[in-house]
Amino acid sequence: MAASATAIRVLIAAGGTGGHLYPGIAIAEEWMRSHPDSQVLFVGTSRGPEAAAVERAGFSMRAIAARGFPRRPGLAMVGAAVGFFAALAQSFRLVVDFKPHIVVGTGSYVSAPVVIIARLFGLPTIVQEQNSVPGSTNRWLNLIADEVHISFVESRGYFRRKNNLRVSGNPIRRSLLQQDRMASYEALGLDAARRTLFVFGGSLGAQSINRAVAGALERLRHLPGLQIVWQTGSEDHEAIEARFRGFPIPVRVFAYLDSIEKAYAVADLAICRAGAMTIAELTACGVAAILIPYPHATRDHQTHNARGLVDRDAAEMIADKDLDPERLKGRIEALLNDEPRLRRLGRNARAFARVDAAQRIARSMEQLVHAGPVPLGT
Repeated sequence: MAASATAIRVLIAAGGTGGHLYPGIAIAEEWMRSHPDSQVLFVGTSRGPEAAAVERAGFSMRAIAARGFPRRPGLAMVGAAVGFFAALAQSFRLVVDFKPHIVVGTGSYVSAPVVIIARLFGLPTIVQEQNSVPGSTNRWLNLIADEVHISFVESRGYFRRKNNLRVSGNPIRRSLLQQDRMASYEALGLDAARRTLFVFGGSLGAQSINRAVAGALERLRHLPGLQIVWQTGSEDHEAIEARFRGFPIPVRVFAYLDSIEKAYAVADLAICRAGAMTIAELTACGVAAILIPYPHATRDHQTHNARGLVDRDAAEMIADKDLDPERLKGRIEALLNDEPRLRRLGRNARAFARVDAAQRIARSMEQLVHAGPVPLGT
């Protein structure tokens, strides 16, 4: 067996955005839970959120010069090409130095050079795709990777090669499912007797959501028994915090929630984007949601993600172009006044979840490691 005589070394290429990074962290945590003597090293960029998040999770990271390719030809394309070849050279050196037994890529431009070099060395490779509409990097890596783990059955049609596809779901951190609800109320400074609306637009916030929610809350200011947890992003944080200081409805405002799992634990209803990891976390926690897909996502994949829940009566959706305070106020009020529907949305969301995605991927990693070649220098 390839790794029987030494600690297993895992290289995970993940970053660029939180949506590509956090599945990698979930996979790493699950792998270390069952293989505590292993070494896990992340590969990312110095520009994205990965350095701080990987360190918080207790792992090490090396940065490479990978850059995304622009959608239209131009001078930026030349810079991206130069960056890609530099990233290939850096990935070559990284693989030689770290000598991984397996390489995992979670999409985005960070994955491509690392997975390509791994395949040149004959190392086992796994690619994980979060979205219902796969990104161009993963559609290309599908042709060379040992396995591609997808999160939506509907994604199969986008890949040319089918025999390496596995439907596993999106990996989520175990901590998301291990929160004590009452302790989470206390940690967030909330009242357990009130229903909680959780508003967030991703790690950077979403201005269209922030504007609509602010206007909707003004119209709901006398709705009894409600409280808000609101991750605004750094740009809107000060203005929103000042606007709702002393508001009749308790509003807890955060620029960024490090402990987002606590907000999920107390949420009765969420208002948020429809990124793949948001969908995975909402469904794992069984939280009813009003989804507002980001309108500029590549190939409109957030709308496709949201549609997967809406069609299963597991969420409601408002297109960003249709979002305004009055419409949002109506949806919030209707759901909070219809407890059976609110519960049904949460149950159906939970039924959609694949909470064992990280375990599935870790099992595949183990099989490939023990069937694969001996890594460099061992």
